[in-house]
Amino acid sequence: MTLLNITHRDAATGPVLYMAGELDYDQAAALSRQVEHLALAPGQCLTLDLSGLEFCDSTGITALLAARQHAQSAGADVVLAAVPPHLLRILTIVGLDQIFNLHAGSDTSDA
Repeated sequence: MTLLNITHRDAATGPVLYMAGELDYDQAAALSRQVEHLALAPGQCLTLDLSGLEFCDSTGITALLAARQHAQSAGADVVLAAVPPHLLRILTIVGLDQIFNLHAGSDTSDA
């Protein structure tokens, strides 16, 4: 098991959370806590950079959906950036590629 490491930085469009490791049942709460403490403003974009994600189970997907809900409640948007192929396949199969804004790369502007 690889622990989830979340790194936060601010970009011109809003906060960016870079995730590395496994987003699973044991680690999903860490993402939820991090997102809950973000102060998002209307019009901002929360970017979740998944380029370092090795594994994501259904609890992890639920945490991603909760992050989207948190952002929408603040009038902000969410982007999943650099989604690994294994996770992209799952998101596509269950139709969440139609719910999330997906960006191929992890390039976001620094603030």
